[in-house]
Amino acid sequence: MQDLLAHLTALESELHHDGILCATERLHTLLHPQFHEVGRSGMPYTRDTVIGYLANCTEAPQTRSFHHRLQSLGPQQALLTYLSVSTDSHIPFYTWRSSVWILEGGQWQLLYHQGTPASSESIRALSINQTL
Repeated sequence: MQDLLAHLTALESELHHDGILCATERLHTLLHPQFHEVGRSGMPYTRDTVIGYLANCTEAPQTRSFHHRLQSLGPQQALLTYLSVSTDSHIPFYTWRSSVWILEGGQWQLLYHQGTPASSESIRALSINQTL
């Protein structure tokens, strides 16, 4: 399970790796054809919307992730949860994230992603147990 956690964490990081843009071709590989997302804002997004947005980014996101956890949902499905911090603005934005990954044709693909704003209380509680 630790190998899969490391693998899915690495794949997830390609989508928002700190300071590096993800190539459009790679996005088509990573995102399942039925991918959809509910963003931190609460807005729903489709695969095409996400790929279009990321393809037009001129600056790489300044996002780091921590506290990765993995839960098996079946032999070819897994739920990856983690905390991210975006420092694109002067104020850091902390977000709890969850991603459903599925294995199809020997390749892990992201089927669903959701971001939820993290409360300051949850950040403080986590930082007591782990250094961000």
